[in-house]
Amino acid sequence: MQERILLIEDDEAISEMVRSYLVKEGYEVETAFDGEAAESVFRLKSFDLVLLDLMLPKRSGTDILQTIRARSLVPVLIMSAKDSDVDKALGLGFGADDYITKPFSMIELAARVKAAIRRAGYAAAGTPREEMSLPASQRITLRGLTVDLDNFSALKNGEEVKLTAKEFHILKLFVTHPGRVFTKAQIYASVWADDYYGDENVINVHMRRLREKIEDDPSHPEYIKTLWGIGYKLEEVQ
Repeated sequence: MQERILLIEDDEAISEMVRSYLVKEGYEVETAFDGEAAESVFRLKSFDLVLLDLMLPKRSGTDILQTIRARSLVPVLIMSAKDSDVDKALGLGFGADDYITKPFSMIELAARVKAAIRRAGYAAAGTPREEMSLPASQRITLRGLTVDLDNFSALKNGEEVKLTAKEFHILKLFVTHPGRVFTKAQIYASVWADDYYGDENVINVHMRRLREKIEDDPSHPEYIKTLWGIGYKLEEVQ
């Protein structure tokens, strides 16, 4: 069955170039040229991936991203001419899975599309590349924080913590290996199930968002500690 992509891009020439290439690669591609049309299409149909331009008429790309994340964990790959770390952090902070800067090659775009869809398959199956051997119905409790590995959920002081799929798998990686130090490359390889090319921004943004959700004081974390120049580890709190 063909994987279906929603392409949201207001420049019709770019949209047609991307659509034609991805169709030749074997994907089914539906297009939208403004934010309102994109939202309508997304509500009516299911997709395996969304390609999203940030600069859209009628509704912005960040608005559309937040709408998508409120309804779905479908992978979202941002396409934008904005190339600052602020824009990358903004997109990833709202839940984007990857970011590609215009102008880009069709070969690179197709590779990122393929990787994003593959990573989503790992996440949906609950299977990071580094598979853990865990007993059934396992819950791990650290001071005030309970992680349910079966139901992909977490509680902090009895309240549900709303985690994205990536945030949960990062947390799962640490709670199943307390005290072990993970480099950013190891985190990326396990959670994203892909090779790491040194884009620290992706790890930094997801780690910041996770800490904001599980830590009492994210600037002084008690659970996941930073080892400067090395990586991160879960402090063995009880």
